[in-house]
Amino acid sequence: MAEASASATRIGIAGAAVVGVAFGMARYVYGLTLPDIRQDLGLSELVLGLIASATFAGYLAGLVLAGPVSARRGARAPTTVGGVCGAVGAVTVVAAHSPGVLAAGAVLCGSAGGWVWAPYSDIVTRTVSPRHQSRALAMITTGTGVGLMALGGLAFLAVLGSWRLVWAGVGVVAVIAAIVNLRLVPRTEPDDVPRTQGGVAGLARALAVPAGYSVVYFAVIVIYFTYAADILGGTELPAVAVPVIYVLIGASGLVALATGAMAGRWGSTRVAAMCLVIVALALALLGMAGDSLSAIVVSACVFGVGYMTGSAVLAVWTAELVPDRAGAAFTGCLVVGAVSSVAAPAIAGTVIPTVGLGPLLLFSAAVSLGSGVGLVLLGGIRRNATAPAA
Repeated sequence: MAEASASATRIGIAGAAVVGVAFGMARYVYGLTLPDIRQDLGLSELVLGLIASATFAGYLAGLVLAGPVSARRGARAPTTVGGVCGAVGAVTVVAAHSPGVLAAGAVLCGSAGGWVWAPYSDIVTRTVSPRHQSRALAMITTGTGVGLMALGGLAFLAVLGSWRLVWAGVGVVAVIAAIVNLRLVPRTEPDDVPRTQGGVAGLARALAVPAGYSVVYFAVIVIYFTYAADILGGTELPAVAVPVIYVLIGASGLVALATGAMAGRWGSTRVAAMCLVIVALALALLGMAGDSLSAIVVSACVFGVGYMTGSAVLAVWTAELVPDRAGAAFTGCLVVGAVSSVAAPAIAGTVIPTVGLGPLLLFSAAVSLGSGVGLVLLGGIRRNATAPAA
């Protein structure tokens, strides 16, 4: 029993390190350093925007390719590829003095998240006892919060020195995380035979509700991350405010370590609904914050809880529904969420000139709140439908 718990902890720590670098750092470092990159390299908004979009393409490519690599080499293999992509991509950006090199490094670095996250669902379900799986998955996902805190700390290097130091720091941490992963995570056997009856159609039916949740969750999350900096830019706060906000989001998000326990007690559907409601509150506070520092700080702390717990519960939820193909199930929901993440800012960009940023954030809050309430009602209907007759 003690050995099983220790094994879950080792895998949780290694996964948290890799996911923390890939999602908490590599995924957001471009946006964090964008103002300094713009000033240093003199790039147009069009070029910078195209590079930003290309990083999402890299993320999607990682998601799609992780499955075949896992089937041929085992579930640990794509996590190693992701660590290498994060390190090499970050170092490439450090050396970039042209748009082409910058884009290559940023896309490679951004792809790391696609490579690493979903395979851990397979690693956990194959190597961790069922009793400890939810805890291990929650630990792994919560690594994003630690990564955001680390990125916020590195961001002070940009304030004090150069934005290139931030990318160099991400590269170094990516190497360390990859080594930890190889030391602590056992190799798993390749598995190229789908074990879920019904194939893709059966998987889609099983994941209909989590996929719908992913559409809304990832859309409102990317809206918050995209426009929080604009809200801060409209205040008289110093430049260090942005790194501080990242640290606050990461620190408050550590509450997601309890996601497994919460899902076990209340059910994954209710926890997911709660996260949408919490993110709605954070968006509403941000939309009405104006120049209020306290409102922005509270919004960031609230958002961290909903953001981190919301991603952790998706990993737990999909593993519960499709335990024999947890990685494929999680990947499917992440792909749906990635498409939503690409579409949401584009739609927002067309709406803001007409309605303004504040109303957009409030509308996004209403969508998140309504979806959370709808998820609770849907969960109640399903429980009643499956309850045995008296």
